Amino acid sequence: MERSLLNAVNVECVNLQAISNLSVFHERCTLFLSKLSRAQGGISQMGRIAIQSLCAPQCRHSNLDWEMLSFLKSLKAVLRVSNAVAMITCPSSLLTPFFCTRWQHLADIVLSVKAVPDEDKELASLLTDYQDMIGFVHVHKLACINTQVPTILEANTYSLKLLHKKVVVLERLNQAPVDASSGESYGTVAAAPLCSRSANGSVLDF
Repeated sequence: MERSLLNAVNVECVNLQAISNLSVFHERCTLFLSKLSRAQGGISQMGRIAIQSLCAPQCRHSNLDWEMLSFLKSLKAVLRVSNAVAMITCPSSLLTPFFCTRWQHLADIVLSVKAVPDEDKELASLLTDYQDMIGFVHVHKLACINTQVPTILEANTYSLKLLHKKVVVLERLNQAPVDASSGESYGTVAAAPLCSRSANGSVLDF
């Protein structure tokens, strides 16, 4: 998305804590997206909708699972005919596996973010620059529109690094050098757990 297509004139802010009925919020989104309809021909400007923590307990609709699912489905339908995208974040721990799966099904792209465990000796020995990492980004799903061929990534897990305490960098995970004579990484942890499920389990097992 080119920055020149983002028009700062069409900016609206809505407090979800003050909205008890998601249908009202959907009407606001529809009205905003009506200015960016594809039927007008050409792409003169683009729009973005950002919804933070949709199912957070602070919102009045946090326990209305089916209503939130219906809202997401309706919003996706409107986005399909608009020159706009929507980014929605949610604490997945607050969703049941039933609804979490359906949320992922409605989304075109699904990402998850996980913090790096403090003083994890196993990860520190397996990954380079572990001390600079602040989290992991895992790609669960990518957009597959008007095609039956899925996009295959070289890697689906990336590291988040904080450089100079102000720059956030997204990088592929790099495995620490392995000692060929012993089969161990940095002489402490064997490389075998990367290829099989270990007894304790690891976020890097596959």
